[in-house]
Amino acid sequence: MQLVIISGRSGSGKSIALQALEDLGFYAIDNLPAMLLDALIDELQQADSKRASVAVSIDARNLPTALERFPAQLEAVRQRGIDCQVVYLTAEDKILLERYSATRRRHPLTRNSQMTLAEAIESEEKALADIRDLADLVMDTSQLSVHDLRGRIAEQVAHHTSEQLTLTFESFGFKRGVPLDADTVFDARCLPNPYWDPRLRPFNGRDAEIVTFLEDYPDVGAMADDIRDWLERWLPAYRASNRSYLTVAIGCTGGQHRSVYLTERLAQHFTGRYRVRIRHRELGIHAAVGAADATA
Repeated sequence: MQLVIISGRSGSGKSIALQALEDLGFYAIDNLPAMLLDALIDELQQADSKRASVAVSIDARNLPTALERFPAQLEAVRQRGIDCQVVYLTAEDKILLERYSATRRRHPLTRNSQMTLAEAIESEEKALADIRDLADLVMDTSQLSVHDLRGRIAEQVAHHTSEQLTLTFESFGFKRGVPLDADTVFDARCLPNPYWDPRLRPFNGRDAEIVTFLEDYPDVGAMADDIRDWLERWLPAYRASNRSYLTVAIGCTGGQHRSVYLTERLAQHFTGRYRVRIRHRELGIHAAVGAADATA
């Protein structure tokens, strides 16, 4: 049986993710009380549904005591040999505020309290901290459209198996902040910057002009090799700890040149041994290595 647990911040797209899985044939349950997770699994197994695909949403609408017991429940589920993924959706606070303002919906934590919307958003993040820490995949939906989110859920979650490790390399610009879904971050701002050459400024790190510029500097190759060697050393340990996803974020100032180049170079190196994806946040590009580009 494949079990996907969707959690995350209200307004981050949990309902859309659950609906996407339901459309793909998953038996979907929204707002499942966490204490009923074991009972649900027992019922499905007794009904001879061991090969069924099930998706449930467990979030801050649960009782606080139920959320506190969730880590132990998740461990018990995995000890039963069930292929279980925990997917945590998040978004920047300002994006969540904008979404609630646009829809005029009430945040679940403001319905029976005197909290402001901003306070509710902060309180919810703290309440769900244990689930986020246990998540196999953290997905930042701040810049994703409904279509993009459904596509990523279908590709990264519905067709994923616990035997695979999906390795995502993401470029970004520090001036817009570190990606919320990054597992490990490397800073390329110390490398020579093509931006200061007006002739190179219109290009990005995937273009031959930028590749040629950067490869003329030994420090660029040295950083790429160091990151590669670090990943070669530690990826087996991440995999041994039952990690199914790892997002390696590489940042420079604007996320256009140096970080894009390093992301492409590292992704090509690890293709073939891992399921590799590339995400260039500032370029709006999300693609599997070797596949056609998908523009967000």
